[in-house]
Amino acid sequence: MKQIIIGCFIASIMFTSCGSKKKQAPDLNISLAQWSLHKSFFGNTLNGDWERFGRLLKENPDSLLQGKLHPDDFPKIAAGYGVNTIELVNTFYFSKAKDTAYWTTFKKKCDDAGVKVGLIMCDALGDIGNADSVERQKAVANHYDWVMIAKRLGAPTIRVNAAGTGTAEEVAKNAADGLQKLGAFASKEKINVVVENHGGYSSDGLWLAGVMKAVNMENVGTLPDFGNFCIERTADGCKKEYDRYKGVTELMPYAKGVSAKTYGFNTDGNETQIDYARILKIVKEAGFKGNIGIEFEGDKLSEDEGIKATKALLEKLR
Repeated sequence: MKQIIIGCFIASIMFTSCGSKKKQAPDLNISLAQWSLHKSFFGNTLNGDWERFGRLLKENPDSLLQGKLHPDDFPKIAAGYGVNTIELVNTFYFSKAKDTAYWTTFKKKCDDAGVKVGLIMCDALGDIGNADSVERQKAVANHYDWVMIAKRLGAPTIRVNAAGTGTAEEVAKNAADGLQKLGAFASKEKINVVVENHGGYSSDGLWLAGVMKAVNMENVGTLPDFGNFCIERTADGCKKEYDRYKGVTELMPYAKGVSAKTYGFNTDGNETQIDYARILKIVKEAGFKGNIGIEFEGDKLSEDEGIKATKALLEKLR
């Protein structure tokens, strides 16, 4: 009897219980995208008037932060949801692009909360696929500060947009050029650059995969978003939408992260617009191992409820 007890005690060092293997961490690590709380940070300033929002973002970005929560507290807020990785959005910190002291303090807040920054989503910095080479380079350079912030925070990745004007072929060529230039700068700092399917041509999975092939850089990849496949939008809604399952399949070979977009849930806890079992099967079969970010954008549930429901669904299926 004593020998059995000793044997089980020794085995417990390698196993969770005698005769059973220790549980390994899942391949998909659940992170929290800050945009899930954008209403709580912006409050009433984000009312659908994107022209006004863009103007204030340049003139007085901190004036937009009128919500019940503040982005400074996001590390602690995220930890309260039981996640260990956060995804920042630069528009919440637009006035802090060159404030190194701020980011030193923010890093301490992350450490104190027990979370790390997985990526920084970068918007409103110009079109990387701009047809004008001078303007394109300006847009590329506008991302440099955020590459350095990512490095300071220990974040491996920034997310950018492959936007521009012209034909699909023209924008693809220009976007590839801009991404190669930004990728070269980021590579020196050991930072990845990923492109999200985020409207326009970029929501065409085949188009964005073609841009990745043209860029052909180890540190430049994709951030497949389960929901952003509207290629053409009108005042009445999405006029032309790309097949999300086909798009995710096409983008996964280049993925360095995944964005788990959700809108609403049924009584069984399943997403009402996206077949999550099907789409996560695509992610898994691609061999992806890394962060999958909760990004709730629904309006039937509160942001808090939506985040919790998305997390529960991912935990059930991952």
